[in-house]
Amino acid sequence: MTKKKSDNAPVHEYRLGRIVGAVWFNEDGNGGGWHNVQIRRLYRDDNGKWQRSDSFSRDDLPLVAKVADALHTWIFQTWQDRGEAATEDVPPAEAPAAA
Repeated sequence: MTKKKSDNAPVHEYRLGRIVGAVWFNEDGNGGGWHNVQIRRLYRDDNGKWQRSDSFSRDDLPLVAKVADALHTWIFQTWQDRGEAATEDVPPAEAPAAA
């Protein structure tokens, strides 16, 4: 079952090294909703305690891109499995290709 954001838990997480992405589902009150994504970098502070940051170095960016791509794929697959389009801008599968 998909959880709401108010459940304080993401519906999906994906991690590569120190980059972690979380997907949250927000219900619209009409039986539908949308997904939001949060990507963060994990690091240890001066006391050795794990912290999270939304700031990335140059060397983090390839992993950020891969995490974003994996989350994007997961969201689209989730909507497709539900038989819905992930966005209103996506044409149905039977729509003709643009010339």
